[in-house]
Amino acid sequence: MKLLKKVLGIPVVLILITFIIACSKQDEFERVVVKLDKVHDGDTISVIINGESETVRFLLVDTPETSHPRLGEQLFGTEAKEYTKKLVERAKKVELEFDIGPKRDKYSRLLAYVYVDGKMVQEELLKRGLARVAYVYPSNSRYLEQIRVIEEESKGKGIGTWEVENYSQEDGFHPEVMESQDKTSVNDKQNTHNGCDIKGNINSKGEKIYHTPDSPWYEQTKAEV
Repeated sequence: MKLLKKVLGIPVVLILITFIIACSKQDEFERVVVKLDKVHDGDTISVIINGESETVRFLLVDTPETSHPRLGEQLFGTEAKEYTKKLVERAKKVELEFDIGPKRDKYSRLLAYVYVDGKMVQEELLKRGLARVAYVYPSNSRYLEQIRVIEEESKGKGIGTWEVENYSQEDGFHPEVMESQDKTSVNDKQNTHNGCDIKGNINSKGEKIYHTPDSPWYEQTKAEV
C-alpha cells in the first residue's frame, strides 16, 4: 500500500515541478533587441527599432539635464550622459523591456527599461548616484521597489548627486542649493576673519592698533588683544 502511494505520488510531483517552471517563465519579461542610434542625455537615447529611429526615455529614473532649453546644463548632467554613452556604446547587445502601462509619454518617446549585455542601465546610473527615482506611475513600476533600494544605498554613501545636500529632491534637481551653500561658505570665511583672525596690539603711546589678514604687518604682529 505504501509502495502504491509512492508510485501514485510521482506524477503529482512532476506536475508541481512543471507548474513551478511555468510560473518562473512568466516572470521573465520579453525584451526587444535594438541598435543604438544616438545618446541624448543621461536618461534618453535613440535606437533603431523596426527599421526606424525611436527616442527612448528610461522608465522610473531622472538624470540632471545637459542642454535643457530652460534649465540649461545641471550639475552631474554631463557625467550622467557620458556614463550612459559609455554603457550603450560598448555593449554587445542593447535591449528594451516595456512595462504594462503606456509605452509612450506625452512627447511620443518610448518608455522602457534599457539593458546593456543583461544589465539594466537605470540600476547602473542609480548605483553611481547619477540619477534619482522619478516619474513613478503605478502601471509602469515593475522594478520600483528594487531600484529604490539602490537609490537609498547611493544616498547613504553620499555619491554623485548626493554629494551636495538637498541638490536631488523629489521634484527635481536644485542647483540653487549650491549657490546658497557657496554664499554661506563665503560668509563663514568673512566672519572668521572678522572675529578670530584679527590681531590687536597696543603701541608705545597706548594706541590700540588692529591688523587684518590683508594688513602688510599682519604676520609680524604678535597679538595682545
